[in-house]
Amino acid sequence: MNDEPDITRRGIMLVLSSPSGAGKTTLTRNLLERENIDYPGKLTLSISATTRQKRPSEIEGTHYYFVTKTRFEAMRDHGELLEWAEVHGNYYGTPREPVERALSEGRDVLFDIDWQGTRQLIEKMRDDVVTVFVLPPTAQDLKSRLVRRAEDSEAVIAQRLRNAAEEFQHWNEYDYILVNRDLQKSFERLRAILTAERLKRVKMPNLNDFVDKLLTELKALTP
Repeated sequence: MNDEPDITRRGIMLVLSSPSGAGKTTLTRNLLERENIDYPGKLTLSISATTRQKRPSEIEGTHYYFVTKTRFEAMRDHGELLEWAEVHGNYYGTPREPVERALSEGRDVLFDIDWQGTRQLIEKMRDDVVTVFVLPPTAQDLKSRLVRRAEDSEAVIAQRLRNAAEEFQHWNEYDYILVNRDLQKSFERLRAILTAERLKRVKMPNLNDFVDKLLTELKALTP
């Protein structure tokens, strides 16, 4: 991260996509936990709006923004969403305003979305988006992970594998590819990507002013 308080930076949108079972959710969770230890408040998870019913354990504004179908459609039609999709009869989407606010404050926003949502983000905010696609080392490994989770029936697992075949075809639309052979190594590489992107000059809008200040100070020290 940037430790110099005189240099401000615009945040980035770090997007992770993968087929179900490739490890994206675990990497996302681990990255959030570690970053919030080292740099509290600098990385936040994007919160989606949804029209589905709120579950008893869910908290408004923490898990989702729960809205009516009418409100969601109004947000969509008025450009208030960065991306959206209909899943099993319910709408899901990313509100623009919280993301824009975080970026302008120099905070980074983490997204856990599919390739279709990623395309929409790129269309709207390409200069702010950094994309990472997570692949399993083998197809058998992907199936084994889905089976080990013991969350889905055989029919659901088969459907997830068919979906993965479609998702695999979009790997080359991403900035970075992680083949998740080892979770710890993949996590370290993901952090390295985030660190490198944070340090790019284009993300520091007043760096020119900072360098000019250094030059002025240097001239004052020169006989």
